[in-house]
Amino acid sequence: MKITVKLFATFRDGREKIQFLDVEQGKTTEDVITILGIEKSEVAILLLNGRDEQFDRPLVEGDLIALFPPVGGG
Repeated sequence: MKITVKLFATFRDGREKIQFLDVEQGKTTEDVITILGIEKSEVAILLLNGRDEQFDRPLVEGDLIALFPPVGGG
């Protein structure tokens, strides 16, 4: 099944900002993070189709994941 992942801030380093992935049925948001080589502990915000979501949510065709690292500044 095809999903889209949007990466923000430092997650874009060495990666395209939009990833189009073809993953197996039953994969979760955490599986996708692992596929992208991102540590779960590095993810501060995970949105699935524009809503806050957990790491164990099974994905369906056409899902859009947005991943944000912790952001600092001032």
